[in-house]
Amino acid sequence: MKNLILIIALAVFMGACNGNSDVDKLKSELEEIEKEIQEKTIEAAELQEEIAQLDPEFSKNKDQSILIESQTVKSQDFKHKIQVQGEVASRKNITMGAETMGRVTQINVSPGDMVKRNQLLVKMYASTAENSIKELKTALELATTIYKKQKNLWDQKIGTEVQFLEAKNRKETLERQLATAQSQLDMAYLKAPFNGRINDVNVNMGEMVQPGIPVLSMVGQEEMYLKSNVSEEYINDFEQGDSVEVYLPSIKKSFTTVVSAVSYVINPANRTFQLEVKANEFVDKLKPNQFARLTLVDYENENAIVVPSYVVQQDNLGDFVYVVKTDENQKKAEKVRVERGKTYDGNTEILKGIKSGDTIISEGYREAVNGIAVRLAQ
Repeated sequence: MKNLILIIALAVFMGACNGNSDVDKLKSELEEIEKEIQEKTIEAAELQEEIAQLDPEFSKNKDQSILIESQTVKSQDFKHKIQVQGEVASRKNITMGAETMGRVTQINVSPGDMVKRNQLLVKMYASTAENSIKELKTALELATTIYKKQKNLWDQKIGTEVQFLEAKNRKETLERQLATAQSQLDMAYLKAPFNGRINDVNVNMGEMVQPGIPVLSMVGQEEMYLKSNVSEEYINDFEQGDSVEVYLPSIKKSFTTVVSAVSYVINPANRTFQLEVKANEFVDKLKPNQFARLTLVDYENENAIVVPSYVVQQDNLGDFVYVVKTDENQKKAEKVRVERGKTYDGNTEILKGIKSGDTIISEGYREAVNGIAVRLAQ
């Protein structure tokens, strides 16, 4: 081992002397040496373990003992989380167009204005419809008066039924004509369909508009939500009501909410499904297409055996940890094979190998070999 260290030091010194031209070559050589050191270290540990099994006096003769720190394993709740990108959306993000051709005569709003439901936003030329409505209202007043008089006479059995029916028909016909004219007039008025904010106005005063041409856009904040495309790998991991942590980088705000809807249709273009999340805080600061980061729990085990990820080591046979065992009043390290589950936030779930109450070596485990005596640090 000392010779290898001297080789590394010599290689670094030669690199300094020769300048930067051989840096890449030296780095490559250093990587090979470090790899060799690692392999030799593992090989030495395995040999020590094998010798200790064949010759129990080996460790005693070498008078080996290492200083360690330990911790007791306990069953605990373990959660594995994933982070996905999302964006703010609104079910009331609309573009409004004209229903009839006409010239714009009035614009009552500007981008950014808050509006109420049924508030008049844009008015188009409608003098013809307005005059027609006035004429129909006058005619309807007369027709209504005549109908009432004819009805009174008919109730007294005076006059003919034909006269009564003609008066009734005339009144009802004018009522329908007035309703039609009113509908035509309403088509010249663009009114807010809900409470919201004007996003953009696309017309100018006096400009002609036609059906299908966008006039303005508005967005309502009552039905804001967040959506995200999640890999189909997690199609069975989420359901309505699951907790979600949301972070909004643009305003540096976080809040906790729940999944409101899960799509069970896979998008064949990118192999994802859509997840919808309720927006229950900072709604007044949310805007459609605003970026969000969603953190969701895709796996949970309420009685998991969890250890720090760094104590799980690997050799040619797989994963293992060192536990502390007492043999003849002497604490010793024991190499235990384990089967690891998921890893998250520096912790690893152990599925097999150790149980609640076992004591693992948390510091000094790299110097440990199977059967070596250990001393607990105070």
